[in-house]
Amino acid sequence: MPEWLRHSIARVVAAGKAGGLWWGLAISVALAVGSLAIAALVVVSWAPDRFKIGAPDAFLQTRHAVVRALARVGKNLAGVVLVLLGFVMALPGVPGQGILTMIIGLTLLDFPGKRAFERRLVSRPFILRQLNALRARFGRAALELG
Repeated sequence: MPEWLRHSIARVVAAGKAGGLWWGLAISVALAVGSLAIAALVVVSWAPDRFKIGAPDAFLQTRHAVVRALARVGKNLAGVVLVLLGFVMALPGVPGQGILTMIIGLTLLDFPGKRAFERRLVSRPFILRQLNALRARFGRAALELG
């Protein structure tokens, strides 16, 4: 075993013995609450017609080509990070809103057939009901499908 790995494991064990377990629990709770807050913010900020057929991508409605290209790269990078984090959070024992984080990540990515995939996913009654309940809690209009 490499020395740096042995040293890292020893530090983790020492932190656990010295009350680090409480820090780990606090960090886990903070990440779970933070991921839920960010997910709620994203869902609430969606336009009600976001999932209608032919709805424009309002995020990229700028006139300057360089800004538009940088925004597209940043948006896709954020989407990949959210999908990966959502996958990790969906594992048993890991706190956070994994599935919801992956859905939000997918909405940020650009890939062929994305809009149809989003509409199929959001049109499921359980998912649509949950999203609209969250939006109603914050005084936002229900999502329109079409």
